[in-house]
Amino acid sequence: MDTLAYLHLAETYETSTTDESSPEIPWTKNQSSALMLVASFAMGSLNWCLPTVAALKKGHRNPQVASLQQKLRASGYFPQVATGYFGSVTEAAVKRFQQANGLKADGIVGAATLAALESSIGVSESSITDPQIATSKSSLKQGDISDRVMSLQEKLQADGYYQGAITGNFDAATQAAVIQFQQANRLVVDGIVGPQTSSVLASSTRKLAASLPQKTTLEPFLTQQPQNQVKISPQSAAPPSPSQKMRLIKTISGKISPKSVVYSGNGLFFAQNMMYNHTITVYDRNYELVKVIPDEVDLSKYGHSRFKGKYRGAPVEASFSHNGKYAWISNYQMYGPGFNNPGSDKCHPSQKTDKSFLYRINTETLKIDRVIPVGSVPKFVATSTDENLILVSNWCSWDLSVVDINQNQEIKRIKLGPYPRGIVVDPASETAYVAVMGSYNIAKVNLRDFSVQWLRNIGSSPRHLNIDPAGKYLYASLNGEGKIAKISLPQGNLVKKIATGNAPRSMVLSANGQTLYVVNYGEDTVSKVRTSDMKVLQKVKVEPDPIGITYDPQTREVWVACYSGNIMIFQD
Repeated sequence: MDTLAYLHLAETYETSTTDESSPEIPWTKNQSSALMLVASFAMGSLNWCLPTVAALKKGHRNPQVASLQQKLRASGYFPQVATGYFGSVTEAAVKRFQQANGLKADGIVGAATLAALESSIGVSESSITDPQIATSKSSLKQGDISDRVMSLQEKLQADGYYQGAITGNFDAATQAAVIQFQQANRLVVDGIVGPQTSSVLASSTRKLAASLPQKTTLEPFLTQQPQNQVKISPQSAAPPSPSQKMRLIKTISGKISPKSVVYSGNGLFFAQNMMYNHTITVYDRNYELVKVIPDEVDLSKYGHSRFKGKYRGAPVEASFSHNGKYAWISNYQMYGPGFNNPGSDKCHPSQKTDKSFLYRINTETLKIDRVIPVGSVPKFVATSTDENLILVSNWCSWDLSVVDINQNQEIKRIKLGPYPRGIVVDPASETAYVAVMGSYNIAKVNLRDFSVQWLRNIGSSPRHLNIDPAGKYLYASLNGEGKIAKISLPQGNLVKKIATGNAPRSMVLSANGQTLYVVNYGEDTVSKVRTSDMKVLQKVKVEPDPIGITYDPQTREVWVACYSGNIMIFQD
C-alpha cells in the first residue's frame, strides 16, 4: 500500500537535525475554497449538460463503482485496488472525501460528490455514468487497451474469473476470462464484451466463479516442476552458492492476495492476504494448504468489551516467537461498528484515524488466541531476538508499538515521525532499527530505555530492513531511489548503494548473511545479491506485483508473495 505516489512526503515531512517531531500537513484554506468554487461551477454545468447520474451507494457492484474507486484512489482517499464493489471501505472513503470538501457526509455518491471528486483530480467529463449509458459504448475485444479494459479486468477478477494483473490490455488471458464468464452465464461465447455481456456483468444475478462446481480456488497447482527433482532434507541443506542459479520449482495460486509471506522457522509459511480476502493462508514444506484462517474475531471475548459482535481485520505482516509457536499478525485496519475513521496511505496523527489490533496465532492449533490493541494502520511486525518484545510500526499514528510478550499488552508507544515501516532487531536485543519511510532516516531505538537516536540521510524513503547475523551490517531498501543501501553498524556509515531493479520493496537474507534476495515491485522480478560486494548475481522474472519474500534455510527455498494472487517458490 505504501506506493511511490507518496514519495513527495519524504521531503514534505523531513525532520530537522534538532527536532524529531514533524509539521502538520500543509493544507491551505485557499486551496479548499478554490476546490469548492470549481465544484460549484461544475455542479451548475452538470444541471444542463449531463444526463441524470445514478447515485452510487453501499451494496452496489458494477463498473461505475470501480471507476469511482479509481478516482478516490487518485485523490488519496482509497488505499486499495478497485474491485467494483461498494462496501464499507469505499463508503468510509467517500465520507472522508465529502467531509474534506464541505459536502454532506452520507457516503452516497450523487452529482455533487461526483463533481467535486472530478474537480479534485482534474477530470472534465464524467466517466461514472448511468449503467445503461455505460453498456451502450462500443464493445471490448482482444487487442484493446483502455481504462475500460482495466475496469473489465477488475470486475472479472472480483468475480473470480480473471487471475492476471490489472493492466488495461485486453490480452489472451482477459479473453479467456471473458469466455469463461460467458459460458458460466449462458451467453454467446465469443470472447467479446458487447452490450449483453456488459449487462450481465453489471447484474446482481450473474454467476460468480466461486459458485461454479468445477472451481477449486485454494488448491495449490504446479506451474513448473523439473523432472527428477531431488528433495533436499533439512540435514543436507547447504548455504546458497554464488554460482548457483535460482530456479522456479512451484507456484501456489488460488483465492489469495498475499501482501507478505513469512517462514515460521518450524516448517510453516504464513501468507497475509489483507482486506481483499480477509484471511491468513498457511502452507507446509510440501506446498500444501494447511489451513485458511479467517481474520474475523469477537473482540469482546479478548477483553475489549466496548466492541460487541464480530469484527474483521486486514492481515499485513507476520513475525514469530517461541521457536515458531506463536505468529503475530498486524492488521491494516478493522471492520465493524466503532471503526468509522480508517487510515490510508496518506495520513497524519492529527486525523485521529482508527487504531487497529495485533493478532497472536498459536501455530499448533492455528487459531487466534490473543488480540492486542496497537496504533493506527500497523504495518511491519518484528520479534526481539530474546523473544521478550514484539515491535509494530504504525503507519498513520507515526509511532512504534512495543508489546511485552509475557504480558500480552502494549507497554510503550514511541514517536518516530512520518510513516514508519520496516523493523529489525540486533542479535543482542539491545537495539531496534526502524525505517521511517516519509524521510531519509532510520530510527535507532534503545530497547532498554526506549530512547531514540538516528541514522540520518541514508536515502530517500527507506522501506524494508535486514540485519546480518553478526549485527555488523544493515541493509535498507530505498523506495524513493530504487536502490538498496548497505550500512555499517554501529556507526551507521553508508558502505554502498546499488540498483537491483525498479521499485525494490521487501528483502530477506540467507541464514549466513552472504546472500540478499530482493523483490522489485515495479518490474516483477527478484534479484539475488552477494552482500560482500553488493553485486547482483541473478535476476528472475516472477508474476505481477512481487511484494513479500521469505527464506527457508533448511531447504534453501525462497518464497515470493505476488500481490496479484500467487506465491512462487524458488530453489537456490
